[in-house]
Amino acid sequence: MDVKAVLPPRGRDYRLDLLRGFANWAIYLDHIPNNAVNWITQKNFGFSDAADLFVFISGYTASFVYARMMLERGTVIGATRLIKRAWQIYVAHVLLFVIYIAEIGYLAQRYHDPNLENEFNVAGFMHNPAETLYQGLLLAFKPVNMDVLPLYIALMVCYPLVLWAMLRKLNLTLLASFLLYLAARHFGWNLPAYPSGTWYFNPFCWQFLFVFGGWFALGGASESISFIRSRAFLWLGGAYLLFALVMTLAGRFPELGQALPAWLYDAFNPNDKTNLAPYRVLHFIVLAFFVTRFLPREWPGYEWPIFQPLLKCGQQSLEVFCCGVFLAVIAHVLLVEVSGSIWMQIAVSIVGIALMTGLAYYRSWSKKVDKAPAKAPAAVKPAE
Repeated sequence: MDVKAVLPPRGRDYRLDLLRGFANWAIYLDHIPNNAVNWITQKNFGFSDAADLFVFISGYTASFVYARMMLERGTVIGATRLIKRAWQIYVAHVLLFVIYIAEIGYLAQRYHDPNLENEFNVAGFMHNPAETLYQGLLLAFKPVNMDVLPLYIALMVCYPLVLWAMLRKLNLTLLASFLLYLAARHFGWNLPAYPSGTWYFNPFCWQFLFVFGGWFALGGASESISFIRSRAFLWLGGAYLLFALVMTLAGRFPELGQALPAWLYDAFNPNDKTNLAPYRVLHFIVLAFFVTRFLPREWPGYEWPIFQPLLKCGQQSLEVFCCGVFLAVIAHVLLVEVSGSIWMQIAVSIVGIALMTGLAYYRSWSKKVDKAPAKAPAAVKPAE
């Protein structure tokens, strides 16, 4: 195999676990409307948010895990393992889908609030369950807050061919991905959703962030390290992050938005998340380069106790993400039906993150138990 990519060093990269854990916590908080605690998340301070981080890290992880497998065990084995992982995510999505609909249906009856079914886009299931379930299995029907996993599944299914190409023509594959992104935005390509509309995360656009994660893992970061460490990038990147902060806050505070020229404000508000606006991509790339510059792989801080919950949630990402989607519905209903006070907002945020973290620790312990070798039976002393 004529390999052009540079694989990252062996061993766990705790930066990925840390950032993926943060993304899971942020996604949970962002899924709770009218929650003051979600002001601490990334979406309030720049164009990109936790979803961008989740997709990027997914592409990065898929690339360095399965690229090594392709090189050491063959392309077919690496590709089939990718498809197997996509199937595991699909099974998790279907299970979450069923539980999610049952949860919303129960809460709507419990609090006598049929509007919950419309709010979370499951009313169609209640009226036509057979067709809606079928469309859900095809990933066309997605309740509110369940858009990320279908995107992840679609990208993983297509990724064996992309990864094969990246191992041979790294930069050319990234360029092809970027051209697809531009074409999708220009021609309005997207996949249809059920019962109407299109996918909230346009896969033809979001694939670029996934592939960019793969490019970053397979040598793109090392090729760009001189630029990442340059003074010019420090100043230009910092200026752009400051600009993104001002534009984002202008969308949150009308007084600030009115102080800006209308043409400037309208160019960045509302933030085009569905089709992954170019200014959003650039914002995330700058953040990724800054993390590479200032957060080394060998940083001793990963051992600090304060970061262990985030690391655990990042290491058990799929289970924690699904748990967060489920808990966010309960948190939202509690704020609407019980109390919307600031103390309740803080309480549901802390309790939800604590439950997600507890699940992460349990899954980590459970996997160690499953992998531990069985103890040899104690010798029985013969009877005298």
